[in-house]
Amino acid sequence: MAVRLQVPSLGESITQATIGAWLKREGERVSRDEPVVEVESEKATVAVPAPADGVLRRILKPSGSTVVVGETIAEIEEGAAEAPTATTAATPPPAASPARPSLSPAGGEGRGEGVRPSRGAPHPAPALAGGEREKGAPTATRLTPSARRLAARAGIAPEALGPRALGREDVARALDVGREPAPVEAPPPGERERLVPMSPLRRTVARRLLEAQERAAILTTFNEVDMSRVLEVRQRHGPAFQQAHGVKLGFMSFFVKAAVEALQAFPVVNSEVRGDAVLYKDHYDIGVAVGGGKGLVVPVVRDADLLSFAEIEIAIGELAAKARENRITMEDLAGGTFTISNGGVYGSLLSTPILNPPQSGILGLHKIEKRPVAGPGDAVVVRPMMYLALSYDHRVVDGREAVSFLVRVKECIEDPERILLGV
Repeated sequence: MAVRLQVPSLGESITQATIGAWLKREGERVSRDEPVVEVESEKATVAVPAPADGVLRRILKPSGSTVVVGETIAEIEEGAAEAPTATTAATPPPAASPARPSLSPAGGEGRGEGVRPSRGAPHPAPALAGGEREKGAPTATRLTPSARRLAARAGIAPEALGPRALGREDVARALDVGREPAPVEAPPPGERERLVPMSPLRRTVARRLLEAQERAAILTTFNEVDMSRVLEVRQRHGPAFQQAHGVKLGFMSFFVKAAVEALQAFPVVNSEVRGDAVLYKDHYDIGVAVGGGKGLVVPVVRDADLLSFAEIEIAIGELAAKARENRITMEDLAGGTFTISNGGVYGSLLSTPILNPPQSGILGLHKIEKRPVAGPGDAVVVRPMMYLALSYDHRVVDGREAVSFLVRVKECIEDPERILLGV
């Protein structure tokens, strides 16, 4: 019985998506809940699982296709056996016939001459399976003349396409499966440029960042923080912390806790503008910007004020792993009240973060760098320093509150005990 694989619901107001990479090929066995294909929406990339055990019989939408929520994109034959490949099919030897030139994975014919790839495909596509067959070995694959020409241009051996009759459309679909969307147009020879369409996630990031600057009065204030005490705490208690909780004691848990303290002291930074009103939020769901497999995403640590350092580190680790593996969900991204972005992991010394709408504040962290500063008795000492940046919506947050917020974060980091004591 054929079971339909459909585009799942991707969140409120999202109706369209783009087919990303197919993780399984036609004829392959799939298990229930096993990821089969990646679907890219304007907010995240979601791996769609198989609804049943069986074999992926037919892919209806190749990579790069635009689809709508609920649309059928593939068919799975429930309980079927995996289709045999051309190299393993038990086919009786055919009667002797005149030798015909065969295509190798490199695209050459019996004379060993290569077939030049088309100008639109600068790199020959690899063989899908099977590799080069031995001279005189039988093949069950039958291609139409146009399909054989297309396979030759792509450098694909016919037997690598499976033991069945194939037309040009079948070969084209097989070449599409598992690939990233091709560039909109291939550059003419000699030009060192290429035009590649944005992914849905990148288009959304671009649109939201532009909207943030157009609709909010963004201003940034800066400060610097001495990281000596936090480094000391991590060095002294890090090994025991990891042994007890199974996760490293990182910097982000200190800054999440410090941000919560500052948000409680200056609640307007935890608000958002709603028309002519201001919505104050008495919960602290902290978004942590991370670079995912498809681009920047901001998963949310829920109720950060109620979590311990270990619980924060565990939550951030799990969300970061999901982002890297493109497993992030709409629930992971929705509802943040304040965001922290750590450009320091990439080596940024100073930057001005852009608001994550509709939030009114975002804290930017930067790399730790040893610098000479004034110490006790005006002595010059070298300390591990970090620049902090708070971008805020000046429509609702005044400069005094923004500066005071950043000073509170600085005080919490330079004296981390106060985070535990709540003073």
